Amino acid sequence: MSKNEAKPLSKLKVGDTGKIVGVLGSGPIRRRILEMGLVPGTEIKLKGVAPMGDPIEVLVRGYSLTLRRREAEAVSVEVI
Repeated sequence: MSKNEAKPLSKLKVGDTGKIVGVLGSGPIRRRILEMGLVPGTEIKLKGVAPMGDPIEVLVRGYSLTLRRREAEAVSVEVI
């Protein structure tokens, strides 16, 4: 994968920063993600991953946010 190719947020490495390019899916999970401020154009940084890989912690809009891996898989980002 090239650096500027969109990929799921769940595929970023700790310390990577990206820009959200889209939120996949529909229904309550998608709505919850958008309500948390994870909208296209927003910068996001992967801060950490729990030992078993779920949940993950991100920094977005100046605050830390914890997401389940399935939620992170619905967020498409471009590494910057």
